[in-house]
Amino acid sequence: MSPTDRLNSWDARAKSASFFGFTDLPSIEARGTVVLTGGEGPYVIDTEGRRYLDANAGLWNMIAGFDHPALRQAAQDQYARFPGYHAFFGRMSDQTVMLSEKLAEVAPFDGAKVFYTNSGSEANDTMVKMLWFLAGSEGQPQRRKILTRGNAYHGVTAVSASMTAKPYNAVFGLPLPGFIHLTCPHYWREGRADETETQFTARLAAELEEVIAREGADTIAGFFAEPVQGAGGVIPPSAGYFDAILPILRRHGIPIIADEVITGFGRTGALWGCQTYDFVPDAVISSKALTAGYFPMGAVILGPDLADRLQRATNAIEEFPHGFTASGHPVGCAIALAAIDLVQTDLLDRVRTLTPSFQAGMARLAQHPHIGEARGVGLMGALEAVKDKATKTPWDGHLSVSERIANTCTDHGLICRPLGQAIVLCPAFTLTDDQMSEMFTKLEAALEEVFAGLT
Repeated sequence: MSPTDRLNSWDARAKSASFFGFTDLPSIEARGTVVLTGGEGPYVIDTEGRRYLDANAGLWNMIAGFDHPALRQAAQDQYARFPGYHAFFGRMSDQTVMLSEKLAEVAPFDGAKVFYTNSGSEANDTMVKMLWFLAGSEGQPQRRKILTRGNAYHGVTAVSASMTAKPYNAVFGLPLPGFIHLTCPHYWREGRADETETQFTARLAAELEEVIAREGADTIAGFFAEPVQGAGGVIPPSAGYFDAILPILRRHGIPIIADEVITGFGRTGALWGCQTYDFVPDAVISSKALTAGYFPMGAVILGPDLADRLQRATNAIEEFPHGFTASGHPVGCAIALAAIDLVQTDLLDRVRTLTPSFQAGMARLAQHPHIGEARGVGLMGALEAVKDKATKTPWDGHLSVSERIANTCTDHGLICRPLGQAIVLCPAFTLTDDQMSEMFTKLEAALEEVFAGLT
């Protein structure tokens, strides 16, 4: 490539004009960016014509692949019919009404009401504002504290990042006061040497009781939990976790909000992750698979108790003073209706069909001497890299082991995500058996290559 061509390359153009988020800058400095031009099924294609099997389905969200005809058609038809509107002042599109009806129908509780946002971050932020508004309207303005768990991920707004118990948020001076992070329910990493999984769960339940006693139940507005912690590294809860904490929260009158941004609409093998773990939340946060990634959209789905109480609070001041210009966008709603139909008629069954082979592939790779744990549920899983399997000792941070594995996977034509020292897989629900085999074959080759260079 000539110097002029290099300056005009997609990589140079991307670096010149882009400010990168959640990107390992040493990697793109050394390797360059990947600029994509299209997708076919679960594959994406870059400007050089290279194809990559995307084992992350975009960012958990492209559950139907990158070119599903029904979803594209839903978008095209709605753009031709009514290309955009808001949901303010008592005006909204017919598609918005229809989607609200559909979400109320499929919600994990009866009597739901829906409020739209543009992302999961905004939906979590909105839910916190709803809880604060409700507390103030009911004469409890001190009820503002929010409980989440270590390694949780709930978004990137100032409020949702405060809920996100990740150390990197310290660079923003977060969390804000009143956001309390409990122990991550990851038995493999957080359990004590002399502790069974049942004892670990009991300890976390006792911790919740202690925190509520210390802070005061009447100061806590809500408890937010992902059924499976996604961006924490695909961490299913310890056995009996939700059975243990739900009675405590109910006894103290603290709502539980299920953050289903990742787990909602089929990822765990049930329509909702809370159904996989057999609990009924007070509200659900939805995004990502809501539109199968074909449109940016989020939703707060309120259960009947919160919906009724918020309605009374709103009636008292005649409006709920919150919303977004693109909330309930008609194109997004039309796509979401098509996506939900696709999940219900086809993709959910496909997840259940693929899960045994997916989990078998994870278990096989877990036999590697430098994979400490394979974990996951449904079509989401993670492989935790370790220097010493017996002691669970991680690799030195400066080695960037998971980043090396992900980069090597890219060289092999596979996209997967590094999270901490884990490699995360969450493929599209449309994967074929051959594509499943390709994913694990390429990942195994990358693991062998990277670990051989470290030992």
